[in-house]
Amino acid sequence: MHMIIEALLLDVLLGEPRGIPHPVEIIGRLIAFLDKKLWTPLRAAKLRGLLLCVCVLAATGLTVCVLLGVCAQIDPWLRYAAELYLLYSALAYRSLRDESFKVYKALDGGDLAAARHCLSYIVGRDTERLDEKGVIRACVETIAEGYVDGVASPLFWMAIGGCFGQAALFAWLFKAASTMDSMIGYNDERYHDFGWAAARLDDLLNFIPARLGGLLAVAGGSLAGCDARSGWKIFRRDRLKHKSPNSAHGESAFAGMLGVRLGGGAFYGGVFEQRPFLGDDLREPEKEDILRSHRILTFATALCAACVYLGGLLL
Repeated sequence: MHMIIEALLLDVLLGEPRGIPHPVEIIGRLIAFLDKKLWTPLRAAKLRGLLLCVCVLAATGLTVCVLLGVCAQIDPWLRYAAELYLLYSALAYRSLRDESFKVYKALDGGDLAAARHCLSYIVGRDTERLDEKGVIRACVETIAEGYVDGVASPLFWMAIGGCFGQAALFAWLFKAASTMDSMIGYNDERYHDFGWAAARLDDLLNFIPARLGGLLAVAGGSLAGCDARSGWKIFRRDRLKHKSPNSAHGESAFAGMLGVRLGGGAFYGGVFEQRPFLGDDLREPEKEDILRSHRILTFATALCAACVYLGGLLL
């Protein structure tokens, strides 16, 4: 498990890899290609969507195994470096902090338009109509959701894969499923049936880590000086208030810790989508809540790493 911790440290120090194509970009191109080839509005949509999932997972798994196998034949240290890179590039702690901090800096400088622009790179919702409080809420929600998707879940599957000596393989099978969900796992007219398999697969793979991640967010928030009692209360009460079985676990924990209300409706592609509120409306959100969210994220990530390390010692 030590390599997983090393990968997390690299992510903390370096952030997202620069100058070379990110593996998620390559997987995204494959998904987009198969989407064009396989999508259909007919009854076979679910079956074709399932076929897309199988093809993407098979291609991802085969690529990881072949890459590591070839590197091992050349030199064991080359394989070590390749596996470390695959683990490191599957994590998103630093990029999540960096990109959301840009939103804070813009707000701190009084530039709401720039804050909306920065936010648009990390959220799926429309940002043009958001006021300052809406920008802050959306940013905090993204940090909370990204903590699960980009930190807790990848670390969970790395640890599971590490038990079989396949940490990088498990990490990238998860990332491939997560990327498919983000691209085609929508409940709209085009993807309701075609994206069904991708959405359900992502729900399945995030089911356990989302819940563990929410618990560790509450614990991390208490270490960060937030209100642990409120965090636990809101987590227990609101963690299932979402159409997805997993999305509200991290957001409800962050909402409770900060004492603000998250969620509610938002515009996606010009269409308003109503969602439940998470947390109590104890006060209006303020830009410093983004920095507080960073502290919760940092302590929660450290606790995730501690769990991985201790798990490795026990095994």
